[in-house]
Amino acid sequence: MFRSASTALLAFVTAFAPGLASAGDLSIPAAEPAPQYAAPVASSPDLVFSVRGGLSARPEYFGSDDYGLGPDFGLSLRFLKLPGGRTFGSTDPLYQPEGFGLRGAFAYVGERDASDYRELTGLRDIDASVELGLGLGYQSRYFDAFADVRYGVIGHNAFVGELGADVKMHPTDRLSLSLGPRVTLGSDKYASTYFGVTAAESLASGGALGAFNADGGVISAGVELGAKYRISDNWGVEGAVTWDRFTNDAADSPIVRQGDRDQYGVRIGLTRRITLDF
Repeated sequence: MFRSASTALLAFVTAFAPGLASAGDLSIPAAEPAPQYAAPVASSPDLVFSVRGGLSARPEYFGSDDYGLGPDFGLSLRFLKLPGGRTFGSTDPLYQPEGFGLRGAFAYVGERDASDYRELTGLRDIDASVELGLGLGYQSRYFDAFADVRYGVIGHNAFVGELGADVKMHPTDRLSLSLGPRVTLGSDKYASTYFGVTAAESLASGGALGAFNADGGVISAGVELGAKYRISDNWGVEGAVTWDRFTNDAADSPIVRQGDRDQYGVRIGLTRRITLDF
């Protein structure tokens, strides 16, 4: 099972950030009639976004002590021009949004097939889930913070939240480092889906997994260490190392007790800045 680590931020993460420039008509009237074959006036692009693609290593499922390798993907909006000339973000590759603003939230949780893991014999299979939502974030050069709420529009159909903050350092003009805490919260349905064991499942497991009713609340708490290196204006490298520890009912779940309550993750990928002019 693989989750995208940031989580993070996705297609409209910075689209509503405060302090973004608002521009009208960018064309400059000529002082005199232009010649018949004058060169076209340069215009700003309509859309600028960054894509990250790479590999990640994560536990096979929540509570597993076995790890697997899978893809990692991320998407963030850098600039958007709407009809009428209003713009959000900046075309400057070095642009750093600052202040409070709304952000998009996305996460993917892979399926859990009990037949793939001997220790999960008797448990029902869990389909893959896609979580979408919104959050409030704060950005600055040296500190970021966010609070996201997501809903499983595909899969578990439950609410999950994430809180985080980062202290950022810039050893060079190309390298930035971040370090900060992460807390994951889930509804009763979310906790029951991934950490609960019904009486029927306990019986099917031959008693290896005791019946357990998992309530929601704080699911896990941990830390993320991230790094970004800008190779050029359009290319970069991003990576992160994460540690999360299950708490409360998630930690007491028989599924976690037979595995590991400490969950680690590593991801690394290339980033590409893409500019489109429609």
